[in-house]
Amino acid sequence: MKFVDEATIRVQAGNGGHGCLSFRREKYVPKGGPDGGDGGDGGSVYLEADTALNTLVDYRFQRSYKAQSGEGGAGRNCSGSKGEDLVLQVPVGTTVVDMDTNEVLGDLTRPGERLKVAQGGFHGLGNTRFKSSVNRAPRQTTNGTPGEVRNLRLELKVLADVGLLGLPNAGKSTFIRSVSAARPKVANYPFTTLVPNLGVVSVQAHQSFVVADIPGLIEGAAEGAGLGIRFLKHLVRTRLLLHLVDVAPYDGSSPVDSVRSIVGELRKFSETLAGRERWLVFNKVDMLPEDQREAVCQAIVDELGWDGPVFRISALSGEGTKPLCQAVMRWIETRAEEEAENPELAEQEAAMRRQMDEEARQQIDAIKAARRAERENDDDFDDDDDDGVEVVYAPE
Repeated sequence: MKFVDEATIRVQAGNGGHGCLSFRREKYVPKGGPDGGDGGDGGSVYLEADTALNTLVDYRFQRSYKAQSGEGGAGRNCSGSKGEDLVLQVPVGTTVVDMDTNEVLGDLTRPGERLKVAQGGFHGLGNTRFKSSVNRAPRQTTNGTPGEVRNLRLELKVLADVGLLGLPNAGKSTFIRSVSAARPKVANYPFTTLVPNLGVVSVQAHQSFVVADIPGLIEGAAEGAGLGIRFLKHLVRTRLLLHLVDVAPYDGSSPVDSVRSIVGELRKFSETLAGRERWLVFNKVDMLPEDQREAVCQAIVDELGWDGPVFRISALSGEGTKPLCQAVMRWIETRAEEEAENPELAEQEAAMRRQMDEEARQQIDAIKAARRAERENDDDFDDDDDDGVEVVYAPE
């Protein structure tokens, strides 16, 4: 199934049914009076989080949805039936944004959570409602109100406790295969990972956390190089970032430059996300001689001026992965206990996530706008080439 993490849809709630204009006419009842019933309310549109879904691909094919309208009233004081509500299933972790106002309508982060995105129209009143002592035969009715119409943008961000950062081929997918049951594709070429992958890491009985592996970044990703930074938004919901560093790159590049380039792209995407708790994880240490491992890793730490946690692992062989996972589990549990005891910390965490969401949305929208402008201003096309192929002539 294709992974789609963003979709735009149009939802329309049902219209309210009109009130009825009717009078009672029966044999032997000379003064029947009004008996027009009210209309029915229109159905509303809801979004509901469903754990069985992990992509928004269904909303790429059908983009318009309408709830049922309420029926009109009838004689004999019969009210119209209410329109059925329309419930659309979305993956857990979906953010709903009103495209016309850029207002965030809600965030579906719990299974079964439901959000009303379009209010159904209210019913009209029949002429019975207007009967009074001075108006015995009212001819007034009201029409039902139209249902709410909204253009929505659905943004899916995977729910994970830990996010993996790093260059392509830093070993992120190998790490998630080593510590969980997830089986992302692993190959010896850049950009093997094209979509985010999730893995559940079980440390011991009743202790586990979720780790997210996103496609690798390269320098210039904020300007669209490589796969760009679109998938960085999936790290917004994580609590901890593990920055995997290849200490023995096959191309001889500097691990220090690699770390700095990733941090630079992270800051361009979101300053708040760049300030998130981040640990350095030196991967592929088994590629170094044992007597040089400590010296090489310490040299990288010294050159970076890093004072945070540092771990040395080999994702392929599993060396050092168990102590790392145990440390992550302890950190997550400690953080959860602190937030439970101090509501202010929980509110700060929620505010930080909202800020990261906003910064991520602004950055991605800016990149999209820049790309659209670039395509509109592109004058490199040759009108004489009907097949659209650019012909480059070699100099003689």
